[in-house]
Amino acid sequence: MAEQDNETLDLAALEARVDELIRTVDSLASENRALKTQHVALTAERSLLIEKTEIARARVESMIVRLKAMETRT
Repeated sequence: MAEQDNETLDLAALEARVDELIRTVDSLASENRALKTQHVALTAERSLLIEKTEIARARVESMIVRLKAMETRT
C-alpha cells in the first residue's frame, strides 16, 4: 500500500512538472512571437532611418557643392 502511495505521489509530481513545462513552453513561444514582431518593426525603422540619413547626406553634399560654386564666382 505504501509503495502505491509513493507511486501516486511520484506520478502527481511528474504531472505537475509536465504542466509547469507546458506553461513555460507556451510562455516562451509567446515571448518569441513578440520578439519577432519587435524585430520586424525595428528592422523597418532602421531601414527608414538609413534612408533618411542618406537623403540628408545627399542634401548636405549638394549644399557644399553649391557653396563652393558660389565661392568661385566671387
